Amino acid sequence: MPPESTPSLWVLTDGKAGDEVQCLGVAERLGVAPELRRINPGRPWSWLMPRGPIDPREAPDRPGSPIRPPFPDIAIASGRRAVAYLRAVKKASNGATFTVFLKDPRIGPDAADLIWVSEHDRLRGENVLVTITSPHRLAPEALAAARTAPPPELAALPFPRAAVLAGGDSRHHRFRTDDIERFARELDALAASGVALMGSRSRRTPPALDAAIAEVFRRHGGWWWDGSGVNPYVPLLANADAIVTTADSTNMIGEAAATGAPILVFEPHGGHGKLAKFLEALKRHGAVHHFQGKLEGSRYEPLDSTGTIAAAVLEGWRRHKAATGLD
Repeated sequence: MPPESTPSLWVLTDGKAGDEVQCLGVAERLGVAPELRRINPGRPWSWLMPRGPIDPREAPDRPGSPIRPPFPDIAIASGRRAVAYLRAVKKASNGATFTVFLKDPRIGPDAADLIWVSEHDRLRGENVLVTITSPHRLAPEALAAARTAPPPELAALPFPRAAVLAGGDSRHHRFRTDDIERFARELDALAASGVALMGSRSRRTPPALDAAIAEVFRRHGGWWWDGSGVNPYVPLLANADAIVTTADSTNMIGEAAATGAPILVFEPHGGHGKLAKFLEALKRHGAVHHFQGKLEGSRYEPLDSTGTIAAAVLEGWRRHKAATGLD
């Protein structure tokens, strides 16, 4: 995007990491350095979200307001508590700000000028963009750079290579003892078939799961991140011929789908209807396969939802400028 066309942009959330990361991913793909605006409505106002009204102490004309002017060309928001604030920005800017909401705002398509939802959400409308995966901060350029210059520990591994990305207990999943034992057996079978293992834990990985995976890697000469230094997450994704992920994180699976490598998903106890629909959509695309201790699938067209959303935001903002005479 040329400098003269670069819009000013807010990322508007209550600071929740998952929401903010998605907004930042879209902003970065637009080539814009966003201004972070974090809301913090008190009670009873927070109880009324997403419908609002906003906390009057955070109104645009109040000192220190998170939505104080000057208003941006584009505001990208996410999270239940940000819905009413995004609408307040639209009103206070006299309609000048082009508003974008990521995920279902729960109050219908009138919540913003453009809304993005995952395919497993029900919301639809003329201004609703639907993709299989969620936006993230994993840019194609970062993957390309990591392929060109992989860390020596990964470069030393033979082919084929499988990246193992371990999550942990979540709202809908629990790694019980039998889950951990089953996952370790299947990783052992994968390595015994001649596949080199490389991988990393996450902050949620329980110690028992971490230890079981590390032992499999030790037996087969794999490379398991020891937790020191920077997490090699991007190099792992970029240099994998296949990616083994646990089913507890749709974001992790969605980022894996941006590589075009087959994704082998291990499902511990639990689950959720939306997750099942998400995995089914990725299976139809040829991206996801059930992990059974062996390589399956082939490469497919990478799913770059972040780029698709960023392009829709840019086009929507340009139309908005033309329609409102802001050019």
